[in-house]
Amino acid sequence: MRNVTGDGPTRLVVEGGHALAGTVKVDGNKNAALPLLAACLLTDQRCRLNNVPRIKDVEVMAALLQGLGAEIDGIGTSTLDVCCRRVTAAEPDPRLVGRLRGSVLLFGPLLARLGHARLAPPGGDFPARRTIAVHLQALCAMGAREISGDAHELEAPGGLHAASVYLEEASVTGTETAILAAAVAPGTTEIRHAACEPHVAELCGFLCSMGVEIEGVGTHTLRIAGGGRLGGASRTLGGDYIEAGSWAVLAAVTGGAIEIRGAGAADLEPITAVLSRMRVQCTVAGDCLTVDASRPQAIRQITTAPWPGFPSDMVSLVSVLATQAHGPTLVHDWMYELRLFALEQLSGMGADLFLCDPHRMIVSGPSRLKGRNLDTRDLRSGMALIAAALAADGTSRVGPLETVERGYANLVERLAALGARVEVEEDDTARPERTGAVTDRSRLR
Repeated sequence: MRNVTGDGPTRLVVEGGHALAGTVKVDGNKNAALPLLAACLLTDQRCRLNNVPRIKDVEVMAALLQGLGAEIDGIGTSTLDVCCRRVTAAEPDPRLVGRLRGSVLLFGPLLARLGHARLAPPGGDFPARRTIAVHLQALCAMGAREISGDAHELEAPGGLHAASVYLEEASVTGTETAILAAAVAPGTTEIRHAACEPHVAELCGFLCSMGVEIEGVGTHTLRIAGGGRLGGASRTLGGDYIEAGSWAVLAAVTGGAIEIRGAGAADLEPITAVLSRMRVQCTVAGDCLTVDASRPQAIRQITTAPWPGFPSDMVSLVSVLATQAHGPTLVHDWMYELRLFALEQLSGMGADLFLCDPHRMIVSGPSRLKGRNLDTRDLRSGMALIAAALAADGTSRVGPLETVERGYANLVERLAALGARVEVEEDDTARPERTGAVTDRSRLR
């Protein structure tokens, strides 16, 4: 239970060594909620979104829309009613933009409604290493023009138009930006080398219900007939498969047995395939993923890949699982440089890690982890460090907790309901202890 009186950052106190047990239900897909909220800007009619995750990132996106003139009912609940009858500003609140990578999705709708958009550098995880070049490429191909300055500023005084667009990178949010712009650009836009993750398909489905014609959903080539007047629509978001996979890892590293409800089997398959190879006892029936007590085994290599490959958002969590598996596992995240550096703190807990380069790490297990203070530097590694704390002997303090709550709703309450010994305290200390800087080819022990 929360016992915090101040408004400052908090941290999670975790007593390790307790197996998780019970049932947990995942919320709607975080990565679908943000583009669907942005899509509401494309129409002046009322839209309704159901099964929306009750997380910090959604609250920030809702606040950004309200600052642009949107009327939103239900913030803080799983159902949002959004009406963008009037759009009153071309520049979203820079302070909020700096907290949310998904704010870049507002570019296309603002250009469509106002012919002009100005955006401060988007924040979120790894902002310095994640550019918006793909977004700008797609928007400029459809008639937008960049204006020089400190912020990202575009104008389309003659409106957006259909185009043939080849994305140089199959970026998920870049694809979504192109889709949102194409939905209002008269004519048929073809987008090639498009990302095809489930949340991209979710956006396409929502736009189709608003009146857009889209062919090729779920493939790398999309054809979008845009330019018509869009109406209001409703959509119930699918369950978040990354969240489901996260709970599965938490169960596996603690030797627990839990049921995880709400995510579809097809969405889970890239994750459960790897877990099964690691001898995690997991089965999927309908929207229920069951994880039984397991003795994880190392596998030769885990490599991230675009959909339907193993998702990069799971690489930090599966690295913690590898610390509890018998034997060495090579973890290779070729998609994001330096993401694995966030896990250097595991070495201070007793994990046997060897960082080959910014993309590859060898994890040898099983290691008996010891509790310590841990720093949540990004959303997914933060959840991974909580997993490590749950598996460790002794007490860990993981903070700031708010970093992880960006993507996991009611995290503390749900952990406690599964038997975890956790509590929240104010984080009024200096920065958590660190193992020091890590260089390439370093033994992290």
